[in-house]
Amino acid sequence: MSLAPRAVLVHRRTEYEELLARHGTHGQAAFFLSSRGRSIDEVVRRHDRTREALREVAAAVPLTWRSSRVERADLDRFLFAPEDVVVVVGQDGLVANTAKYLRGQPVVGIDTDPGRNPGVLVRHRCTDAAALLRAATAAGGRAEELTMVEAVADDTQRLLALNEIYLGSPGHQTARYRLGSDGETGPGEAQASSGVLVGTGTGATGWLRSLWLERGSPARLPAPCDRRLLWFVREAWPSPTTGTTKVTGELERGQGLQLTVESDRIVVFGDGMESDALQLTWGQSVRLGIADTSLRLVT
Repeated sequence: MSLAPRAVLVHRRTEYEELLARHGTHGQAAFFLSSRGRSIDEVVRRHDRTREALREVAAAVPLTWRSSRVERADLDRFLFAPEDVVVVVGQDGLVANTAKYLRGQPVVGIDTDPGRNPGVLVRHRCTDAAALLRAATAAGGRAEELTMVEAVADDTQRLLALNEIYLGSPGHQTARYRLGSDGETGPGEAQASSGVLVGTGTGATGWLRSLWLERGSPARLPAPCDRRLLWFVREAWPSPTTGTTKVTGELERGQGLQLTVESDRIVVFGDGMESDALQLTWGQSVRLGIADTSLRLVT
């Protein structure tokens, strides 16, 4: 007998909740904001809208389903199951934060603050939740398969990301490594730089796009569902022992970028979540490429 679907509502603490955690009371939080020229009223209104959105979405879960909630801070400790339908209630970035922990479960993005969020990944309103939950489990339900990027280290550590993966010094200083590609003979090019960024089509509206514009790259930016990645080396430094001939490129299905660490430590993190990073030391290597897993975003 198959299990009933489980709706997993993913959310994050609101700014108001973070202020209360830091300052203790509403009055102290209001005083803190007023000293910086801000009013707490709008912060409270956004908090109330988010709480109401969570209540509406929870009420839309079918009575025969199971349900659970998880905060962003607890995602790395939450066990998602194959039968889950993941409902992200919040901002676009929260979808990206969640994607790395999933393995093909359908994702519904609910925008809690229309007009304030871009709505690239949280495309729906609370009133659509019931229909979207039904569609997520229906045969032939509409969903986009958004390409993800993965990093796999030589010690089997693995990291997934929806927007981009960054490799560099933990202090954002100079990172030293060798860079090559699959099938390339030799150890690769020795480089000293501010790090390497490998991004997807979903990330092509953010950090990846800024590097693409900065370089005046002739490469076409990928679309979110394209099975293609772009990569850039940030501020590569030429010297007698380091080169700058490999600073940008594309990766298609089956292709990989290989990096071997030549400094004390390099961190590898995805979608801006430095708290959940791979730690690599001298001599370790890591391969970057298109992940077998995609984000299944219900449309």
